Amino acid sequence: MPNYPLVQLTTVADCDAALDIARNEQKDLEWKKLSFERQQEQYGKNSVSIEAELLGKQFERDSLKTVIAALPDGPMKTENINRLTKIEYSILLLQTRKTNYGSVALMEKHYEIQRVQRELEETASFISEIEEHKSTL
Repeated sequence: MPNYPLVQLTTVADCDAALDIARNEQKDLEWKKLSFERQQEQYGKNSVSIEAELLGKQFERDSLKTVIAALPDGPMKTENINRLTKIEYSILLLQTRKTNYGSVALMEKHYEIQRVQRELEETASFISEIEEHKSTL
């Protein structure tokens, strides 16, 4: 248990004020944790669909490159090159979504939840120490 300089709290009113602050912080942290957990849940759902769509687009791109390589110059080849450009752009957008809402973001949310959990534990310890100190006044 950490030691805080609780001797600076000399009255019950001081302790109550510090407890109010700590309990409000605890509520904010609990809300933050819940928010991160919900985001993590959503990102978990998104990461599967993003991965599947990305794999499909990459397969389509690779197939189209093969087709383009076999086509003679002309309007059909130009049309397929334009289609390839659109697919590559879609892949770029999916990779960005993967970073922002997929597996990378999922890992980031897990980290944030763990960080907030530690803050909640420290806040609970702080509250406990203040309450113990308050009982001695």
